Amino acid sequence: MELKSGISAVVTGGASGLGEATARALAAKGVSVGIFDLNEERGEALAKELGGAFAKVNVTSEEDVDAGFAKVRAAIGQERILVNCAGTGNAHKTASRDKTTGEIKHFPLDAFNMIVQINLVGTFRCIAKSAAGMMTLDPIEGERGAIVNTASVAAEDGQMGQAAYSASKGGVVGMTLPIARDLARELIRVNTILPGIFNTPLMNGAPENVKQALAASVPNPARLGNPPEYASLALQMIENAYFNGEDVRLDGAIRMGMR
Repeated sequence: MELKSGISAVVTGGASGLGEATARALAAKGVSVGIFDLNEERGEALAKELGGAFAKVNVTSEEDVDAGFAKVRAAIGQERILVNCAGTGNAHKTASRDKTTGEIKHFPLDAFNMIVQINLVGTFRCIAKSAAGMMTLDPIEGERGAIVNTASVAAEDGQMGQAAYSASKGGVVGMTLPIARDLARELIRVNTILPGIFNTPLMNGAPENVKQALAASVPNPARLGNPPEYASLALQMIENAYFNGEDVRLDGAIRMGMR
């Protein structure tokens, strides 16, 4: 798909990190960008800067997602591009003993469900509703739309405490090909990126020594990934018409250890 003026996109989690970098990269090509995010201040400011539109959206809410698409489409038109970057994580062992008291506890199931609802169900909710909108469009050079999802290397080599996160991201990987097959006749492509350790606002909250240790654990290049590198791959997945049904690691060849 040629990225240019007259094409619209929606980026979830678009107010910071990987989503912001992608929104900026799309806008630089002339694409009108709609941003879904919970951070209203950052989202509104970025949308204004890029000449796009913002909607405060919690991807776990059917009403929020419906209202978000309606608001953004009214402002910039029906999107042909969806990039799903909204997501979060937590860390709990499946079952463990308290180091001090010896008390046995298990992963809080509400915390497990929350991660799955945001990362997996929220991603699918946005895909399904965006694809239905794309199907109303006429094809341009044999394409109606392109969707890019964000999983994680934890989908394949999750660490201790990442059962919920790995399950949610593994689900995103697992549904990529079936969705691509579902939408093939409608000329809508679907791909997923599995980022490694990236320099995002969430990572910026970690102590400097922790960030340096994580960077050193990446084989080559031995550093954290930069959000524009994610955006570059997302745009390649959108622009290359033969890129479909794929899950691609973007991780500097890292394979995560047990902890």
